[in-house]
Amino acid sequence: MDKERVGFVGLGLMGQGMARNILRKGWPLTVLAHRSRTAVEALVAEGAVEASSARALAEASDVVVLCVTGSTEVSAVVEGPDGLAAAGKPIVIIDCSTSDPSQTLRLAETLSGQGITLIDAPLSRTPKDAEAGNLDVMVGGPDDVVARVRPILDAFAGRVVPTGPTGTGHTMKLLNNFVSMGYAAIYSEALALGAKAGLTPQVFDNVIRGGRMDCLFYQTFFKYVLERDRNAHQFAIRNALKDMTYLAGFAGSASFANPMGAAVRNSFALAAGTGHAEDYVPQLSDIIAEMNGVSLVPKKD
Repeated sequence: MDKERVGFVGLGLMGQGMARNILRKGWPLTVLAHRSRTAVEALVAEGAVEASSARALAEASDVVVLCVTGSTEVSAVVEGPDGLAAAGKPIVIIDCSTSDPSQTLRLAETLSGQGITLIDAPLSRTPKDAEAGNLDVMVGGPDDVVARVRPILDAFAGRVVPTGPTGTGHTMKLLNNFVSMGYAAIYSEALALGAKAGLTPQVFDNVIRGGRMDCLFYQTFFKYVLERDRNAHQFAIRNALKDMTYLAGFAGSASFANPMGAAVRNSFALAAGTGHAEDYVPQLSDIIAEMNGVSLVPKKD
């Protein structure tokens, strides 16, 4: 059976690796340029086709993967005057962005009346995992639709976890990011407090690494802290703040007290508000340290 035609919107740090895996594993691929042409040109050189608009991309596709920043960007791509829905044809849209679950449900309901099915399949892990085809994907949607697109997800995922109906993927992603960004905020404060007491990041790491509190997130975070590798975890502080703001809205809509979430959000709001929105999450450690009058960078002899 011929493979379905796949469209891809959002060739950023994660998206370019995902799209490349879809293309290399045999799916006809149409892509759309957004912020940068570099990834588009590289994929076209490998056999992808470039669309002139989201509408044109939908016209050339059976399934469209979105990997943009959040709900605002998803809505613009889908519902804009020359968006995916304007093509007026039945397609499946896989939203791999980290979006607001309430907006995902609204959009899915609106699109269903136009014969378009929206499912949510947000991601975990890093751009390196996207290139390796080893992402974690949490997917919410009707069982038959998830089964239909599962081979496409498997092209860039090492693990796919069904979460339930549409919207549950994005809900689980917010909870996942709440935990990981909570770790980031705790690591940052602990390192700064330790520095106040004369404990170096290396000493901190010697205690934590290999113990019960070690994890993959810790290791990428500390690759920056110890080795000053800025690209160890390429997730911007502005996106962390966006996700924690979505979490706050989700908790509020559920009339749920979320004091820990508020504290984590405030850490990233403070960092973004002091000019560090485009820095990556592990750099929060330096920001918190500097605000407390200490440095995590080893002194040169």
